[in-house]
This record gives sequence, structure tokens and C-alpha cells, in this order.
Amino acid sequence: MAQYRLVDHRGAPHPVLDDLYESLEAAWSDALAWWGTNVSSVSGRIEPMAIGVEVSTTSGNWRTLRYPGS
Repeated sequence: MAQYRLVDHRGAPHPVLDDLYESLEAAWSDALAWWGTNVSSVSGRIEPMAIGVEVSTTSGNWRTLRYPGS
């Protein structure tokens, strides 16, 4: 079964949201909730979301599905 993880703007595991998710939707939902509470409300303006999503491959590597800022 594929697993998903959130990464920061450098492509490293996210320092706060460092967890494994069972679906892309679950990972992205957590990212949106965290970003809306901790980043966009602090700056008072909408900024590109500097969180990406990766999926595990059968060989044990990670492949980027959504790049930070997109």
C-alpha cells in the first residue's frame, strides 16, 4: 500500500507535519489545515503554500506528487 508524506520547501520531510498518511487527500487536508492556521493567518495575506506531497514507491523511494508552492 502506498504511503504519503508532506515535505517542506526544500523537499525534506516537513518539520511539523512529519507523518505518514494513507492517502493523498488525508495528507493534503492536514497540510491545508496547518497552513491556514499557522502561516496565512499570521501574515494576513495569502501566500503560496510551501508544502509538497510525496508518495512511497515499491522500491522504497519517494516520488514527488505535488511540489511546494504549487
